[in-house]
Amino acid sequence: MPSTICDDITSIKQLKTADEYVCEECIKTGSDWMHLRTCQTCGATLCCDDSPNKHMTKHYHKTSHPVVISAEPGERWLWCYKHEIIAEY
Repeated sequence: MPSTICDDITSIKQLKTADEYVCEECIKTGSDWMHLRTCQTCGATLCCDDSPNKHMTKHYHKTSHPVVISAEPGERWLWCYKHEIIAEY
């Protein structure tokens, strides 16, 4: 894993947080989710890769929005899909 933080993470000045603790896409289809992530580009809150539908990863591939934060209470980290870097905040 790289030892430096990428520009995609360092460029974030204010974190976008979840308005609701639900996966917006799973709600539409009646699916379940494990954990939630919030996109730092558009604010979408979607399910993680441990969830059956992996909506946040699909969101990244569709939009190229690189950075998400964990929307889980007590977790304080960011993940950059593009550079595969995690950073605590």
